[in-house]
Amino acid sequence: MKKIILTLVFLLAFFSIVPSMTIAEEESNNKDTAEDQLNLAENSQSAILLERDTGQILYQKDSHKQLPPASMTKIMTLILIMEALDEGKLKLDEKVRVSEYAASMGGSQIFLEAGEEMAVKDLLMGVAVASGNDASVALAERIAGSEQAFVKMMNDKASSLGLENTRFQNTTGLPAEGHFSTAYDMGAMAKELLKHEEITEYTSIYDGYLREGTEDEFWLVNTNKLVKFYPGVDGLKTGYTSEAKYCLTATAKKKDMRVIAVVLGADTTKARNSDVTQMLDYAFNHYDTKLLFKSDQPVSKLKLLKAAKETIDVVTEEPISVVYKKGQKLDEVVTKVEMKEDIKLPLKTGDKVGKLEVIQGGKVLSETPLVVKEDIDNAGYWKLFKRTFHEMLKKA
Repeated sequence: MKKIILTLVFLLAFFSIVPSMTIAEEESNNKDTAEDQLNLAENSQSAILLERDTGQILYQKDSHKQLPPASMTKIMTLILIMEALDEGKLKLDEKVRVSEYAASMGGSQIFLEAGEEMAVKDLLMGVAVASGNDASVALAERIAGSEQAFVKMMNDKASSLGLENTRFQNTTGLPAEGHFSTAYDMGAMAKELLKHEEITEYTSIYDGYLREGTEDEFWLVNTNKLVKFYPGVDGLKTGYTSEAKYCLTATAKKKDMRVIAVVLGADTTKARNSDVTQMLDYAFNHYDTKLLFKSDQPVSKLKLLKAAKETIDVVTEEPISVVYKKGQKLDEVVTKVEMKEDIKLPLKTGDKVGKLEVIQGGKVLSETPLVVKEDIDNAGYWKLFKRTFHEMLKKA
């Protein structure tokens, strides 16, 4: 009898907390739930819906089915472009000379000419808004030296993210044998890209001009019409080939809640947009989030005796939230900071120095790396002597 009572108490406690699946661990937790009976995204071959900060999956349909992603491939291209910008390897106002190969790209393009020079920010706009294959290759060549070398970077990044069902053969998504991904993997890539939330400054543009005021002026119109017609949508990437059919990875934000919806293999743009709209409606109508930390918000402080700066702010790389169903009581959430014991100087901006755990009902909902937000050098000998002497006086 005692065992039965304890079991009931455990079950009540389990069902009273918010489901906490992440993009990396949904398999064992998404069976036979109410969400499985929703029949969302009926027009698409596969789909996934997730909350961005936590990675919690709100709905999925054949999300691990390998399919051609078409121009949604450019989500990974954009990840590497944004990383290059963050690392200072690329500058927004830098001019890139367009190769004959880049200018020869078919499909969606911004009609670059071989030998033309265009600023990175305009090429980025060409990729994000018009899905320009020529712009994608031009930036890939600038970053890696060749498209082939850049594709290796794309596949290496996919591996580092644990994406087992993705393989790239080009930067553009043009049809190629052995070029495939899944709704699940595209959702994970979108989550990674949105660490650089400034990308939405480009992906949210509905229309604009390149080479404005010249005889070669070119009008861009976003291939993602939901940017204009669904409140809160500010990205990310469409895709279409005759093989892939119509695909879309969309993101929308309302208040503090950002969600990602992915569909692959719809027969028409109308059907694709309808499926994504339906999933976004479901997310915002049935779920809410509580923001715990904003991106780059100081979470803790680090003190290193041998560092040039005595007290160092430690931040998260991305927003930290918890997800809960509307109308459901949100149990107490606890955060726990753990610092590494073997931190070595010097440190570079973005170096990981610990982790932040979000815990609810005794269960770890998420683990997020903690990083330093500035370069930290070793202290000079004189500063180190004074600091050590001061510490000795305090202990005396």
